[in-house]
Amino acid sequence: MHTGPIRTFLCLVTCALCLGYGTAVAQPYPSRPIRIVVPFPPGGASDVTARMLADKFASSWGANVVVDNRTGASGIIGTDIVAKATPDGYTLGFLALSFAINPSIHKLPYDANKDFTYVTIVASNPLALVVNPNVPAKSVKELIDLARAKPDGLSFASSGTGTSPHMSAELFKLLAGVRILHVPYKGSTAAHPDLLGGRVSMMIDPVAAILPHIKAGRVRPLGVTSKKRSAELPDVPPIADTVPGYESTSWVLILGPAELPAAVSGRLHKETLRALAFPDVRERLGRMGSDIVGSNPKEARAFVMSRLDKWAKTVNAAGIKSGQ
Repeated sequence: MHTGPIRTFLCLVTCALCLGYGTAVAQPYPSRPIRIVVPFPPGGASDVTARMLADKFASSWGANVVVDNRTGASGIIGTDIVAKATPDGYTLGFLALSFAINPSIHKLPYDANKDFTYVTIVASNPLALVVNPNVPAKSVKELIDLARAKPDGLSFASSGTGTSPHMSAELFKLLAGVRILHVPYKGSTAAHPDLLGGRVSMMIDPVAAILPHIKAGRVRPLGVTSKKRSAELPDVPPIADTVPGYESTSWVLILGPAELPAAVSGRLHKETLRALAFPDVRERLGRMGSDIVGSNPKEARAFVMSRLDKWAKTVNAAGIKSGQ
């Protein structure tokens, strides 16, 4: 039996396969469409920011970048899609503060510490404490005095249990030592009519969401949740000026599934910084009340881990449970 030609043929096939595999592995990133999962409805800060950056990514890379809104379960559904995706950089997540709150309130199908690769904190978004004009308080101190005089006599609206407006108000209650009744709604826009109509007393809501009502005089701003004043509300002091240690900002986080190659996460971080440098992006984020961050992957992970601990302590101290 003549095995020489067969052996030669098999060697040629093996070499061809190896060359083909090497070519596939060496393909530059990205070489096909990228999906950015936003676990919130269109129009919110995370969605708007994701779409701005997606446009810049697409222009820079010549690749199709699609924003996929997968809402539900306080962002858990969309987040789980990212956790279970192939770690190749073609499925990413744009998440917010609820990502750090959910582990303390809900049973999750993923582990925030083990199942993700953190890329960057894109921006930080302050919230504003506002009251209905019929509430006599003209400052944070006056609001606290009013709440202490009438425990549970005031009420605060939120966009749902475990959301940034809810937890920001719970942190305020804890640090200020007051009792205020929580009234949850299915989103900020659903809460606004009752806030404007005086059926609830107050709300802590993202600046971008509540700003039109502030400018129209339909609500009165008393404080912002960031450590410094917001550029959109320069006359409104930080709540921390009255309540030492108070700080609660939402943020936009880019992440991917665990074991995302360092070269991919590094390129995503670099590309995000490039996109954030565009004047039109900076101007629009500024109008939303956002502060640009652009942290590196290591900083992003450390930041989120610290927030997981912070909100776990707040949830436990407030006795919050799923469905409340």
